Amino acid sequence: MKIDGVFAGGGVKAFSFIGALDAIERKGYDFERTAGTSAGALMAALIQAGYTSEELRSIFMPLSGNDILDETWVTERLPWLSWISVYWRLGLYKGDKLEKWIHNLLANKKIYTFRDIPKGSLKIIASDLTAGRLLILPDDLPKYGVDPDRFPVALAVKMSCTLPYIFQPVKWRTVNKKLNLIVDGGILSNFPLWLFKDAATGMCRRPVIGFQLSPSLQDNPPTKIKNAVKLYQSLFDTMRRAHDLRYISKNEAKNIVFLPVDKIKSTQFDLDVQQKEELIEIGHVETEKFLKTSFGVGQPRK
Repeated sequence: MKIDGVFAGGGVKAFSFIGALDAIERKGYDFERTAGTSAGALMAALIQAGYTSEELRSIFMPLSGNDILDETWVTERLPWLSWISVYWRLGLYKGDKLEKWIHNLLANKKIYTFRDIPKGSLKIIASDLTAGRLLILPDDLPKYGVDPDRFPVALAVKMSCTLPYIFQPVKWRTVNKKLNLIVDGGILSNFPLWLFKDAATGMCRRPVIGFQLSPSLQDNPPTKIKNAVKLYQSLFDTMRRAHDLRYISKNEAKNIVFLPVDKIKSTQFDLDVQQKEELIEIGHVETEKFLKTSFGVGQPRK
C-alpha cells in the first residue's frame, strides 16, 4: 500500500525516524510522497532517494558531530569566543560540511537535483528571513526565477536544517541578483502535515502518516521563564507550534505517530551508541503500536 509521510523537525531526535521506517517497511507500506522540516527534511529526502532503514542505521550509528560540523580554530580552542563571533557571522558553523555530507549520501543513490526524483514526491520547508515568508521547496522556486529541475536537493535540505545561531543562514543569491537569507523551516512550520492537502478540496490523495518528535500534539509541560534567553526560546516554540496546530484537526491527529524523545536535546550532536539505539527503538515500538491500533495494517506484503 502506498502512503505519504510527513516528518517533524527535531535535530538528533530524528534517530527515532529510523526505527519508525523499519516498522513501516515490515508492515509492507511504501512512501509515495514525503515531506519534512529540518531533520525531518533530511529523512524525507533519504527515503525518496531509496534508502532503507537498515542502510540508514549503518550510516547514522557511527555518525558524530565532527562529521557534519565545520570546526574552526576558534570553536576548538576558544569555544566561549565563538559565541561572541555569532554576532558577526550569525551562526557557529557555516554548514558546508553538512551540505557535503548530505550531497554524498544522495549522490550514492544518483540523486542530485529535483529532476532526479518524481515530480511532487518531496517537499521541504525552509524560512526566508529576507522575504519574511515560509519557503516550500521545490514548489516555490519558480517565484524566485529558479528552475526546480536544476536545484540541488542537498542544498534544499541544508536550508531546512539551518538552525538559527547554530548554523549560519544560507546566503542564497537568486537569478535576479537578490540576496536572501534562508534558515531552518522549523521557525514557521516544524510539522507541515498540511502540505499534502488538496487546496480545492482540503482532502489528501492517499493516507498520510505524520511522525512527530513529542509525546503529544498539545500537551506541553509548563515553561518556567527565568531569563531573556528562556523567554526567546518560549516565544520561538509558541509561534512555531501555533502555526502547525492551526492546520491539524482532531481527526488528522489520529494519523500521527507521537515519539516521546524529549529527554534528548535537539542539538546533542554527540550521542553515544546506547542513546542512538534507544531513540531507534522508541521509533520502532511507537510506530508498530500505532499501526496496530490506529492504522489497521495487515500482514507484510510478499
